[in-house]
Amino acid sequence: MTVLAFTLILLVSAYLAGLLGSLTGLGGGVVVIPVLTLGFGVDFHYAIGAALVASIATSSGSGSAYVKEGITNIRLGMFLEIATTIGAVVGAIIAVWLNNSTIAIIYGCVLILTAAMQQRRKSDHDGVVGSDLARRLKLFGTWPQRDGSMKAYQLRGVGGGFSVMLLAGVLSGILGIGSGVLKVIAMDGIMKVPFKVSTTTSNFMMGVTACASAVVYIQRGNIVPGIACPVLIGVLFGALTGARLLKKLDVRLLRQIFCIAILLVAFNMIWQGWTGQLG
Repeated sequence: MTVLAFTLILLVSAYLAGLLGSLTGLGGGVVVIPVLTLGFGVDFHYAIGAALVASIATSSGSGSAYVKEGITNIRLGMFLEIATTIGAVVGAIIAVWLNNSTIAIIYGCVLILTAAMQQRRKSDHDGVVGSDLARRLKLFGTWPQRDGSMKAYQLRGVGGGFSVMLLAGVLSGILGIGSGVLKVIAMDGIMKVPFKVSTTTSNFMMGVTACASAVVYIQRGNIVPGIACPVLIGVLFGALTGARLLKKLDVRLLRQIFCIAILLVAFNMIWQGWTGQLG
């Protein structure tokens, strides 16, 4: 295969990954890493480096849009970024010493958790009484409703949420996928932040977390322009296309089908990692 053919196929694959990731809410990185490793045989460390670069681009684009809409809790995001940034640097350093098989098993487990989280009920957590610590840190906020009004919310479990965010950062550094599922667990499950606010704030945070990890990967030479650039362009344009289609399509069936596909990929990765087929 020539370099041009490889680049074009990679560009199209990344576009489809970004499109599917946007329509299903899982993010392009979740799709692009299996495509690179299982489809193209790219080493996990280089695939993660490319996914981190793509995460920075997509988070910057979609994150800014959510900030303009007033949904994202910027103060909460910046506070939790302390944990995820520290965790991301630690995770990136750990990843350097892990072989492909170990990373594949961890990645498969996270994919299973991600698919399971897609099936849980979304909640706005009405009537939550906020904690004193959250009040002192001024983490409460408001978010816009369909009728144009603003709805106030409070939150709690700051310590527990911060701890889970630290773990999310470590996994993000190891896997390069932003670990949005753990961030949503921390904010939605533990801190009782409304689901839409937690997902948009997680998206806002993802780029910063990826930047912290990317620094380590760049220093180690694991971000290869020939792989990262087509992935970045493809995922970015795929995500933008998906965001436009999302307003017009009913993607509930697609999400169910995609969750099954994600589970199959997850079990395949765990099996290949367990049997040592990925090195």
